[in-house]
Amino acid sequence: KGGFDWETIEPDDPWSYIGYWGDHQIIYLLKFLELYEKHQPEAFPALMDEDVFVYANVPYRIKNYDDIAKNPKDTIDFDAKEDEAIRERVAKIGADGALLVNKNDEIHRVSLLEKLLATTLAKVSNFIPEGGIWMNTQRPEWNDANNALVGNGVSMVTLYYLRRFLSHLEQILEKVSDDNVQISVELNDCFQSTLETLVQHKDVIDDSVNDAQRKAITDALGKAAAAYRDSIYDQGFSGELSSLAISEVRDFVAITNEYLEHSIRANKRSDGLYHAYNIMSITGDGISISFLDEMLEGQVAALSSGYLKAEEALEVLDALRKSSLYRDDQESYILYPNKKLPGFLERNNVPASVVENSELLSKMIDEGDRRIISKDVNGGYHFNGNFKNANDLAAALEALNESEFEAIATKERSQILEAFEEVFNHKAFTGRSGTFYGYEGLGSIYWHMVSKLYLAAFEVCDQAEKSGADEAVSEKLATHFYEIGEGIGIHKSPEVYGAFPTDPYSHTPYHRGAQQPGMTGQVKEDILARIGELGVEVQEGILTFNPVLLRRSEFVTEPGSYQITNIEGNEVEVVVPKNALAFSYCQVPIIYKIEEQDGIEAHLKNGASQSFSGLSLDEKTSSMIFGRTGEVTKLKVSLNENRLNKS
Repeated sequence: KGGFDWETIEPDDPWSYIGYWGDHQIIYLLKFLELYEKHQPEAFPALMDEDVFVYANVPYRIKNYDDIAKNPKDTIDFDAKEDEAIRERVAKIGADGALLVNKNDEIHRVSLLEKLLATTLAKVSNFIPEGGIWMNTQRPEWNDANNALVGNGVSMVTLYYLRRFLSHLEQILEKVSDDNVQISVELNDCFQSTLETLVQHKDVIDDSVNDAQRKAITDALGKAAAAYRDSIYDQGFSGELSSLAISEVRDFVAITNEYLEHSIRANKRSDGLYHAYNIMSITGDGISISFLDEMLEGQVAALSSGYLKAEEALEVLDALRKSSLYRDDQESYILYPNKKLPGFLERNNVPASVVENSELLSKMIDEGDRRIISKDVNGGYHFNGNFKNANDLAAALEALNESEFEAIATKERSQILEAFEEVFNHKAFTGRSGTFYGYEGLGSIYWHMVSKLYLAAFEVCDQAEKSGADEAVSEKLATHFYEIGEGIGIHKSPEVYGAFPTDPYSHTPYHRGAQQPGMTGQVKEDILARIGELGVEVQEGILTFNPVLLRRSEFVTEPGSYQITNIEGNEVEVVVPKNALAFSYCQVPIIYKIEEQDGIEAHLKNGASQSFSGLSLDEKTSSMIFGRTGEVTKLKVSLNENRLNKS
């Protein structure tokens, strides 16, 4: 109720931190957009050019592109004066005081299309071909167990979701009849620069991208966004609008998705899985990409991208079941492969060849100077044990400028730093996901991600059915869907789950039962997957039933009843006959009954009823249910048994 907020720098609090997570704004916004369009398909075209949206004025100042490239782990400054000014305005006028204003001191209002473009451009400006979306916002993605990936990490996860986001935007744009829309001149400049870069370099995606091409594209995209940010930081929005052709937006969406799909293909692993996060390294005129171990999150996002055909999705699910991510004891999936970490004595061992090929290190060993490296009694070499990271080594090399080693230290600086990285591989350090055996660490099941996999499996099953995929493929996809669902805690005994199965828990480490009780976001994926399994769909504002994944075995063999709280808040008993199944939707009881013919009978509050042939209501009746008007008291849906899964 107080509006949005942000983290601030607190000098006395070592845990205070600034930055922002950059992935949820794409996939969760997309899920809302998809639901909104299904229920109100006419709304989007109207909102595309209606200036009713605003920008938040968060007092973070993202650095210019050159500074980000120089140190991608330190990319945001906190503007304490602006923070104070915003809070003073909020105290005077309320939450609107935290909105961006134009040069006339008026709240800067824009269209839905501008907001969608701003969100997209924020991601595309950090796109690294064949790598993903650069994670340089001082935060990891949703999974803070990967917090050390910040800076050098590149997210294929967000790229997969961005591809789906743009594909949906493409569908929305098809409904826009206007030739042009008005957007802020500042954002239009950024849009044009970004589109120009993508068009200019398009030929590179016909094949694999080399390091120099990758850097040229990344630099150009990053600098276009930096110019836009600097303009807003320094001068604010002018308040002026410029015309943008819808055809240009369509071109932008199409070419961006070509780049993204090229990267998806490049990130398919030899084992049939897909990379989740990669590592980028800027070296001279190039950006190189290296890969991390497989992660469950990458498979979920790849399946959710909408890019994979049914056969390809099945290949991923088959490979996942056979991979090191599957835990047979829980019949479920872990976030990262379980592995034995090297012990203390296995670390910090410098290959003899590194010393032999370095004049500096050899000379310091000979003279007994241990500031950079030392030699043990067994002849092994080790970097100074006080070095926490490459910055400490760089400082130690800098300190040699006042010594006899100055010339060779300057000459070999890059060589020594590369050797340090080779020994410790700090760029591939992910955080606790690679060092802990609990708390979403090694060998640990994170139940929210399993439920995301469950929902993704439903989506590919649904898409396979709608696209007319091969029946054998659809059946195998359905088997994966059922197996993933049955592995979730609610279906287990307390002995297997390690806790009460009806209680929500965060994760299950390899060495004990479910841990950290508390409701995570898992519940929403489970609900969405169950609604999908029941076959409840909304298309063009009409409620439809298509339960192709619903199993015949779920229907009761004897009559019964259950209680439901209706719209008025009263407890109502719903009678469930033999060979039926009951649930509620928008607090309206729905009874599936196996009959010869498909059909729906809507019972109304006035005692009348209305019949529908087939399995779709009309728009009026659907609207009454969505609006929770109480006029529809029950739906009886007749289903031919052949529609159901026989298992």
